[in-house]
Parts: sequence; structure tokens; C-alpha cells
Amino acid sequence: MRPDLRTAIATVCLSGTLDDKLAAAAEAGFDGVELFENDLLASRRGPAEIRRRCADLGLNIDLYQPFRDFEAVPPDVLARNLRRAGHKFDVMAELGADTVLVCSSVSPDAIDDDDLAAEQLHLLATRAAERGLRIAYEALAWGRYVNGYEHAWRIVRRAAHPALGVCLDSFHILSKGDDPRAIRAIPGEKIFFLQLADAPTLPMDVLQWSRHHRLFPGQGDFDLTTFTRNVLDAGYRGPLSLEVFNDVFRQADPYRAAVDAMRSLVALKDSLGLLDVPAAPVSTGFAFAEVVGESNLAALGFTRAGVHRSKPVELWTQGEARVLVNAEGEPGAIGALGVAVPDPAAAAHRAKVLLAPPLSREAGPGEAPLTAIAAPDGTQIFLCADEDWLGDFVPTGESASPAGITGIDHVALTQPFDNFDEATLFYRSVLGLEPGATTEFAAPFGLVRGRGVSGGVRLTLDAALVRRGGWAPAVKEPQHIAFTCTDALACAEVLRQSGARLVDIPGNYYDDLAARTDLSAERVAALREHSVLYDRDDRGEYLHFYTELAGARVFFEVVQRIGGYGGFGVVNAPIRMAAHHEARRGR
Repeated sequence: MRPDLRTAIATVCLSGTLDDKLAAAAEAGFDGVELFENDLLASRRGPAEIRRRCADLGLNIDLYQPFRDFEAVPPDVLARNLRRAGHKFDVMAELGADTVLVCSSVSPDAIDDDDLAAEQLHLLATRAAERGLRIAYEALAWGRYVNGYEHAWRIVRRAAHPALGVCLDSFHILSKGDDPRAIRAIPGEKIFFLQLADAPTLPMDVLQWSRHHRLFPGQGDFDLTTFTRNVLDAGYRGPLSLEVFNDVFRQADPYRAAVDAMRSLVALKDSLGLLDVPAAPVSTGFAFAEVVGESNLAALGFTRAGVHRSKPVELWTQGEARVLVNAEGEPGAIGALGVAVPDPAAAAHRAKVLLAPPLSREAGPGEAPLTAIAAPDGTQIFLCADEDWLGDFVPTGESASPAGITGIDHVALTQPFDNFDEATLFYRSVLGLEPGATTEFAAPFGLVRGRGVSGGVRLTLDAALVRRGGWAPAVKEPQHIAFTCTDALACAEVLRQSGARLVDIPGNYYDDLAARTDLSAERVAALREHSVLYDRDDRGEYLHFYTELAGARVFFEVVQRIGGYGGFGVVNAPIRMAAHHEARRGR
């Protein structure tokens, strides 16, 4: 497999005018574009001018698309279709595009006759070849008679024309559960084009799934590494091109979306072994989490252990949990995360290749040269080796009575909705964290989507699907740090006795818990007494409780994992959110 495969993106992936889309694609580093016909029709530039604009930007027009409902039709319809084709060929000549995408027909005029389809596609390919053009035939997953790639290939093979080949689209193939291994039987020179899209697993009509919910590779549930490897092993050497229909991407900043798209292809190439880039770092845990402004950590049993030599930052510790409190920045926010990695330089190089924005940091004399990158939501991610950075803090000599907190379990970061899938890809590709299943739950003031990413460290990414007006008294983009403990009930008791402001959980929750689980009455009573929430899966149990807000939007959670429990207690999130709301209102 060659590492120099070109990259392309369909203009339909991005928002804005055609000029906006082309500029964004070029700035993100794409080699070419698939020109979607609607973008051409809405542009004030003529085809020849669009060709010159693409050349100025260093972009090739790799595909013109789509040409719909052509094949297997009665003679009068065929005549009209050939007239349409002639016009498209004229446009392509001006554009400098040599390949047109022909989708399998969904027309009521179509006839279920492979021989007729092959005959008419042969005729179309003959006319295209006379103009130096090619036809890439694609099986739509909802095609009337041709809806599988193997069927499309049989028709192309039967047509037997050198200017006719297939276009393979990962969504149309994987959404139907078709086996991509048979792709290897298609000669590479007959695979004229490859379109890539990921998607979440959704039980819905495939057409609606396709039109609204496609994602860039690495953001969904499809195995695009295996799929693409089959295509490359067949001998395909054209561009890796993205065709993603997504309601969010088509409204988002096209420059940001194009960078996210390019990151997805870089990560895909890396997964295929086509890039010389360091492997994703294997994190050994959180070095620290940073909050901005007053956090009341003393009430949780933390010790103010150090003061930074040159910055207004304090180090608070308890067990292996380290929290930095920064006096500068947006109060009440998680400003940074320190991720411990074996080789920060290699991790930083990988981050650069995967288009993670680097952050400049001024280090004083003798201070650790930490490398930082920006996550999609603006959180600073520091790549730390060992504990060298601890030398930047002057010890205070202070001590406190610990409450039983032992470390950091996970950090929860609420994402702007438009960045939810971008964040998943960022953490997966840059830090090697593996995404869990996406969940949705009804919160007191709207629907919330969440997803955990894990691997050495755990993060949860949450997003509110819709916000309407000023009625919802919700905290904007809440964040929290979850600490570990060995005994949640004992830890909650100590913290309440020390005056920590913990969230009270209503009795109805525990009445229901007793009814739907086999927990003993004594266990439920203890959970109720300390306002500790409970969840379990097939591997273990999860006990957790929360503090009230410490600042504008940050709070803390204390968790106890028993056995191999792998979740985050999402089932209890609406209960916690309602309790937080009541606490803010003063009940």
C-alpha cells in the first residue's frame, strides 16, 4: 500500500458558498474536491472560472456528481437521459473534471433488467470516452433494483467498457451490513472512485440515516480501516475522498469542519500503516486537572501543597489526586488537563501531524518544558512525563486531614453541540482514547447526549442537543472532576461532617432503587442516608456522590468502582441535574 494516496472532500460536506467550501478545503490541505452539482448551480462563477479558482488553490476536481436515474429505462426516457448526459459532459470539459458519478436508479421508470442496464451504461461510457471522460457507477443503498456494490460490479463487468467502472461508498456498503471482503475480487483499475463516510449505529430508514447522520471516519461505529484496506488491496490508487451528509457539518464553520475532515483521513491513513508517525501514546493517568478560580478543595480534604514559582497557580493534593487552582482565566472552569505519557515529544509530534493546535507556553528559569495542545472545546491538554512538572511548585509545608479521596477517576467536559463528534475524533486520534457507546437521556431542561472515551485516562463528553431561549436555568456547559475513593459511604460521611456542601438526593430515588434492584434494605438505607447514587453493569457496581457547584460551572464527584464496572453512572445524571438545580435555587 502506498503512503502517497491523495485526499479529497465532497463540497456537500461543508457549509457556505462554493467559494467558501473550496477555500476551506484548500486551507485544510486537501488535494482535490468532489464537486456537488448543486454547489455549481448556486455559484456565480462559470465552470471555466471554477476550474481556474481550483487551480489557484491547488485543488483538482476529482469527481463531478451526481448524475441520477440513468440506466435500465425505456427508449424515450433513455433519449432524454442522453441529452442530460451531453450537457454534463460539456460542463465537465469546462471544469477539467474527467469522472462523473452515476448513481443507481431510484426512478419509477427503471426496469429490473441487468442486461438493459449494462447495455445503456455501455452506451453512456462510449459517449463519455469520446470526450476523454469516465463513468463511475455507484449502487445506492436505497436503489430501486441495484442497491449493493456486488450487483453494481456485475453490471459494470457485463457492460465491458474501459470508460466504465464502479464507485465504492463505505456508507452504502456498511450501512446494509454487506461484506466488504468481496471488494478484493474487483480489479483495482475498475474501481474508479472511493467515497468514505462513517456513521453511528442507528435503527432507522437508510435514506434518512444517510442524508442526516453521516460522520467523518473515526467519529462513528463503522470499521473503515478494514473497509479501506480491502479497497487498497484490490489495487485502487485513486484519492481517499470524503462524502458526508451531516446537518451539523453543513451549518458549521467550513474551515473548522474541513480541518476535522482532514484529521479523520490522517487518522485513517495512520490506522492503515501508511504514515510514519508515532503511535498513539499510552497514558498512565492524569498528571493533574486544573480549575480556574476558587474551588473550595480544602472542604474535600485536599492539602494546599505548593505554589507555582512564576504563575498564580496553587497545587492541591490528596492521595494521588492533584488539582491545580489557577487565579487567571474564566472563573469556575476546568482550564487544563495534564495527561501523563511516556514520551511527550513523540506525543506532541503525533498531535501536530493530526492537526491539533499547539499552545505556546512560557517557562521560567528551571521550569519543566511542558508541551500543550488545544482540544476542540478550548481545554488545554498538557503532555507530561513522570513528575518533573512538580518541581515548578514551591512546597508550602501545609497539611490537612484527608477524606479518603485517592485519585482522579475521570473528567467530564460539556461540549458545544457542534463540536461533539469533532471532540470524539480528536481524543481518539491524538491521544488514542477509545470511544464508548453514545447515550442520550432526558435531563430536566432538555435532551443530553454523552459519550465516554477511555484509555489510561477517562473523559466523558456531553452536549445539550437543543437550547431554547432563557427559560432553562441550566448551568452553561457544566464540567466536573470525578475523584476515586475506596469507600464512598465512608467518604461521604467524613465530608459531610467536615462541612462540605454535598448534593442531597430525593427519597423517591431510593424508594425506586429498592424496588428495581436486589440490594438489601440496609444497603439502600445507607445510600439514602449519605445521598450516594448507585449503578451497576454486568461486571460490577458504581457508587457516586456530588458536591454543589464550586464557582460558575464546576463541581466535583466522588466515585467508587467495585469489580470491573466500566461506565459513568449516566442513568443517574438526570437525578443529579435536578438536585443541582434545586441547590442553586436554595430549594
